[in-house]
Amino acid sequence: MQTSKFSLPWLEPGQDFPDVSQAWGSDTPAPGLLAAGGALDTTTLKRAYSRGIFPWFSEGEPIMWWSTHPRMVLQVGQFRLHRSLRKTLERFLQTPNAEIRIDTDFDQVIEACAHTPRAGQRGTWIVHDMVRAYQQLHREGTAHSVETWMDGKLVGGLYCVSLGQAVFGESMFSDVSNASKIALAALVAFCHAHQIAMIDCQQNTSHLASLGAGEITRDDFVQHIRQACDLPGPKWHFDPLYWRNLLPAARHQ
Repeated sequence: MQTSKFSLPWLEPGQDFPDVSQAWGSDTPAPGLLAAGGALDTTTLKRAYSRGIFPWFSEGEPIMWWSTHPRMVLQVGQFRLHRSLRKTLERFLQTPNAEIRIDTDFDQVIEACAHTPRAGQRGTWIVHDMVRAYQQLHREGTAHSVETWMDGKLVGGLYCVSLGQAVFGESMFSDVSNASKIALAALVAFCHAHQIAMIDCQQNTSHLASLGAGEITRDDFVQHIRQACDLPGPKWHFDPLYWRNLLPAARHQ
């Protein structure tokens, strides 16, 4: 399928992915790039995630499929609850009409993630076709939103993909300070409660590293998700008692 060092397989809709070992290496222009083309239907997306592959491309580009090595993940037990974030969570739990919800407004969350300006970035990789694809995943029960609400208003959150007990983080947004961090902490507390060991972060960033995320090999990551995908998935509902996994002494909502 590959005829030169930097050649890239082109997929027709419904065509299977190459083995992730064929992804471009560190000596190439785009480390982790595996293939282009194909489709963003839910069957393809679920097959991709179950094999350690994810889509990432910009407006005007073909669909690009990636399997990075090493892989950035957040081991749930290694989440760093820094003093400032702990105080933020404690204040949040003591604030009237402040709550965490799951899946009450997925569409608004993904649209906010797509349109929130980010430092050092022009435009977004959450293009219109991606939004529609993940909205369909959500309708099928595979994509979920963790939402920070204050006074009846959605002020931050994140969305993720879930297959069994494999959780793949996608993107976050905040309209008020720390709202996305609160949502991430809630996802960690949720994972604790359901014995979910790892949250995929895909790419290495200093922000994620500061919260305890780190790199593992692609082989280890693929082995983990292969096993996790076969386990029964949790019920995606946030119980305020989940906070005790992070804040044992805090007053819960």
